[in-house]
Amino acid sequence: MPCTLSRNHDGVSERFVSIGTIPMRILVYGFGVYRSFKENVTEKIIRRMPRQRQLAKIIFPVRFHRRQFIDAVRKHDPEVILGLGQCSRGRRLRIERRAVNKRRNDKGEKPKPIVRGGSRRLPTSLRLGLGSQARFSLNAGDYVCNYSMYVILDYLKRRREPVRFGFIHIPYDYDSRKAKRILLKAIDSIEAASFRR
Repeated sequence: MPCTLSRNHDGVSERFVSIGTIPMRILVYGFGVYRSFKENVTEKIIRRMPRQRQLAKIIFPVRFHRRQFIDAVRKHDPEVILGLGQCSRGRRLRIERRAVNKRRNDKGEKPKPIVRGGSRRLPTSLRLGLGSQARFSLNAGDYVCNYSMYVILDYLKRRREPVRFGFIHIPYDYDSRKAKRILLKAIDSIEAASFRR
């Protein structure tokens, strides 16, 4: 299995797998600042990830805007999508298992459906093994992270696209360098698993 070496911001070489002559297309996205937070850990992580031809990186503004997510999927035509979101509680990474069809700007509002008449829940489809660094979650909230998940999963489902989608919530004070290493390893394992099929 061929691999490439790239240098990160710390000048350290890292192994990143490219499968054959047709690398897997992966879209990784995160978000910018929002509410009272002066920075977003997902933006820091994505900016630290090495540039790779097969790896598209996007930082979205935190807003309920369906078009920005769908346009990104259409533009990059990925085989795998990995979303990253910041959470304000907890110490471990959270692998989200599903998105729910509801949204609201703050806890004082009554939730609204994201897609009227749409499925109540949509499961994620990307298997992520992050070991003891992470736990599984069935509650991605009802803010923009969950919104992005539901919008993308609904889009893929309606078009019967065989794209695998996963989402990870990362605590706001998590070490971004450590998170980057974990995610690169996870991406490596995703590509390796696909190679063995």
